[in-house]
Amino acid sequence: MQMMCDFWQFFRERKKWWLLPMTVVLLLIGMLIVLSSGSAVAPFIYTLF
Repeated sequence: MQMMCDFWQFFRERKKWWLLPMTVVLLLIGMLIVLSSGSAVAPFIYTLF
């Protein structure tokens, strides 16, 4: 949770709002890969990338 607070402070202080959507998309893709790695859907997910 501390890391999320640090990211938020970085975005707020340095006005790097364009990094926020990129960070969210990368987090979502990472979660998708991690959560689907043990399922039968994994081969189909990996073909997307």
